[in-house]
Amino acid sequence: GLELSHCVGANSLGPAVPWRSGGPCKMKRVRTVFKPEQLERLEQEFLKQQYMVGTERVDLAATLHLTETQVKVWFQNRRIKWRKQSMEQKAAKLSQFGVTQPATADLTDIKDHEEDTVDVEL
Repeated sequence: GLELSHCVGANSLGPAVPWRSGGPCKMKRVRTVFKPEQLERLEQEFLKQQYMVGTERVDLAATLHLTETQVKVWFQNRRIKWRKQSMEQKAAKLSQFGVTQPATADLTDIKDHEEDTVDVEL
């Protein structure tokens, strides 16, 4: 199951903390902490292929004792990290030659157009 943190409610010492919309107190999901062995295997799989789908994702999740959603979100976030690193390396190479990139070629523009920018699990 998913670990959830308790929302501070009316009977507690502090005010109610709304989580998104739809009620005074929803449970907020605690961020997954991956074990080093899990991260190593996820990185190995990412080097082979940047998209993990279907039975491959199910099998990998079972092998690592994770949920399919955790694996899916890890791959989504890892692709974003890879794109950001690629953009930074490209900018560094261009700056060596005195070429500057226009301000509009910002990483936020990329994020706005990518469907797989997920920072939290659902």
